[in-house]
Amino acid sequence: MKTINIKHPKDLARLRRIALTAQGLLQTQPFGRGLAGTRKAINHLGYVQLDTVSVVERAHHHVLYARVPNFKPEMLDQLLISQDIFEYWAHAAAFLPIDEFRFTLPYKQAIKSGQTHWYKNQDRKLMNELLARIRSDGPLRSRDLESNTSNRAGWWDWKPAKKALEQLYMEGDLMVCDRQGFQKTYDLTERVLPPKVNTTMPEIEEFAEHVINKQIRCHGFATLKGLTYNESRNTKLRKAVNTLINEYLLAGKLEQIQLNNGEAFVIEAESFDRRMPRVANRMQILSPFDNSVIQRERLKTVFDYDYKIECYTPEAKRQYGYFCLPLLYRDQFIGRMDCKAHRKIKQLEIKSLHFEPHSYHQDNVISAFIAAIKPFMQFQQCNSVSLTKVQPQHLAQGINEALKTL
Repeated sequence: MKTINIKHPKDLARLRRIALTAQGLLQTQPFGRGLAGTRKAINHLGYVQLDTVSVVERAHHHVLYARVPNFKPEMLDQLLISQDIFEYWAHAAAFLPIDEFRFTLPYKQAIKSGQTHWYKNQDRKLMNELLARIRSDGPLRSRDLESNTSNRAGWWDWKPAKKALEQLYMEGDLMVCDRQGFQKTYDLTERVLPPKVNTTMPEIEEFAEHVINKQIRCHGFATLKGLTYNESRNTKLRKAVNTLINEYLLAGKLEQIQLNNGEAFVIEAESFDRRMPRVANRMQILSPFDNSVIQRERLKTVFDYDYKIECYTPEAKRQYGYFCLPLLYRDQFIGRMDCKAHRKIKQLEIKSLHFEPHSYHQDNVISAFIAAIKPFMQFQQCNSVSLTKVQPQHLAQGINEALKTL
């Protein structure tokens, strides 16, 4: 078993670039452009997390904006309707490639067998009534359940019906076949799935192999915890993954990476020694739910970037702001930006812009930030920008002057 010890800054830089390349964040168009690029990006990443926070463009759009030139939010709706992707649970609600469908079956089976996801007590009678209604009358919009009118037979109280609908969705009897914003339309799974989709239950060893291949592909390297991040409740799968990892290490298919702090990762054999990916003086403004930052422990270990989303933190205890966006410059996370898109007046308000104490050329960072903020404003449907606070303060004048040129 080969072990690579990360002792020098150049080795750590190589590791970071491997991670960012695997995530599609170093190249300008790693997956192509537009609709085709969006489809390929989701297939590569394995999932894109859905989120309801709208102070800036929603996370599932933001993740793809960062990787796919000419991405438009409506492209996700197109891919859902064309059955290239589907909605289900990863570590959170997400869009997944349709080829991932059969690997959601073990979790659906577990929930059907009594494992709790959201609700401990299920109203089976109501669930059966909803299924019968959808089977006979066709797809049901989630907002239809809010139409609790007394003159229409067969409509139910919104809260119990909503719970029943979501339970049917989590158990796999229903799928989302369309959505308008966050209003979803549900139909029977057999009517939504295209015939080509494999619906056989994966064996545990096959599932473990799939998880390892997927996580190494989209992250470059991983810990055991990171490999099963999206399947953390499946103890049998974690054990199977651990067993297979050990087999791969002994067979030389994988190698181990050891950091000075004792953290260990596995990586595809010989991939660490390949030519180091190049980086440009480019800044990326990322979502708090971006696939590259969602594993916070990994982010701290590999990039020395301590990140926490503070929208769930009481205002008085926030350090950086309500919804800070990570700033990636070259191959390092060097700051965060708390902002809000005022769409009615088309203004992007930057409440706080904070840069970490890194060794970087000030003018290059300012230039990269300005180059990034202009398309980001357009993505937010804004045509002006305001800036309230900058840390460190000596950068404020240069950034404010540069913003005036936009």
